[in-house]
Amino acid sequence: MTARRTRRMTAAKTRKTLNSRIAAVGAIAVAGSMLLTGCGDQTDSNGGTTAKETGSSAAPGNELNELLPQAIRDKGVVKVGSDIAYPPVEFKDDSGKTVGLDPDIAAALGKELGVKFEFENGTFDTLITGLRSKRYDIAMSAMSDTKDRQNGVDSETGKKVGEGVDFVDYFTAGVSIYTKKGDDKGIKSWSDLCGKKIAVQRGTVSEDLAKAESKKCGSKGKITIEAFDNDLEAQTRLRAGGADAGSADFPVAAYAVETSGGGKDFQIVGDQVEAAPYGIAVAKDNTQLRDALKAALDEIIKNGEYKKITDKWGVAAGAVTEAKVNGGS
Repeated sequence: MTARRTRRMTAAKTRKTLNSRIAAVGAIAVAGSMLLTGCGDQTDSNGGTTAKETGSSAAPGNELNELLPQAIRDKGVVKVGSDIAYPPVEFKDDSGKTVGLDPDIAAALGKELGVKFEFENGTFDTLITGLRSKRYDIAMSAMSDTKDRQNGVDSETGKKVGEGVDFVDYFTAGVSIYTKKGDDKGIKSWSDLCGKKIAVQRGTVSEDLAKAESKKCGSKGKITIEAFDNDLEAQTRLRAGGADAGSADFPVAAYAVETSGGGKDFQIVGDQVEAAPYGIAVAKDNTQLRDALKAALDEIIKNGEYKKITDKWGVAAGAVTEAKVNGGS
C-alpha cells in the first residue's frame, strides 16, 4: 500500500504516521500462498496479458460504456501501463498470468464499462512518459496520486517536467520499512537509517523519503540508497545481505514478510508513513475516459465487487468508500 508504488509515488511534503496494519498481513499471506511464484523476478520480456485475463462479458451499449471515448468504444480495449512486479498489487502467477489487486479491479471496471483492460509491462518510472506518448490509455500500478504528479513537477528539483496527469483514486496506502528477520540493525524508524544502507525501487516514495531523511542525518552519516528497477530486485538485495533494510508500500512489504522464504526472510519494523491514495493515471486531455473510470469505480464500490476484491487480497484496510479525482496532496 508505494507506492510504487507511496510506490511509485513522488514524496509528499508532510510525513503522516500510521499504525502498522499488521492484522491485514495474515489475509495477504492467504492470497500469497496460492499465487506468489517466489521472490525472484516475476516480470517477463513483454509483460502483456491476454484480453481474457481482464476481459468483460458486458455488451457495449450500456450507459457506462457510452461514457467512454469513441476510440476506446470502437476498439473495446483500454491499454494499461503497469510495472507488473509488485505483489500483491500486480504480479505474475506460476502460469505467467497477470494477477493482483490492480488487475482484479481493472477487470471489474471492464465488466461495468463493456471493454477489456489489457496490461502491458513497463518500468515504473517510465509509465507516465508512456501515457504521455499514448502508448497506454491509463497507468495503473500502485501509483500514488500527488500534486506534483498532477502538475507535472519533479518532486526532487521542483521544476516542471510535463503537463501532468489526472488521477482516479481507488485505494489508500502507506510506506513501511522492513529488515531481515531477527536482524533489524536497530532500525525502528526512518531516522534510524542514518549511516546505513537501504534498498528501494527507483522512482518511489521510499526512495524520496530516504533521500529526504539522509539530508537530516548530520554527524550520524548519510543513508546509502540503492535503487532498483523493481521492488523484487530490492528484496533480493536485502535477502542477500547487501543492505540493512528495504522499504515499500505496506501491502507489498507485508506480502514479502509473509511469503518470502516461507515467512522466514523479513520483518516489518516501525509504523507506516505517508498515507496517500493510489490513483489510475489518465492524460490531462482525456477527461472523458477519466470520468468514465470514476463512474465505473463508484459502481463497483456500490455493488460490492470492490469489497470482494480488497478482501481477497487482504488489503481491506486501504479500501475507499468513493471514487475521487485528484484527491492526493
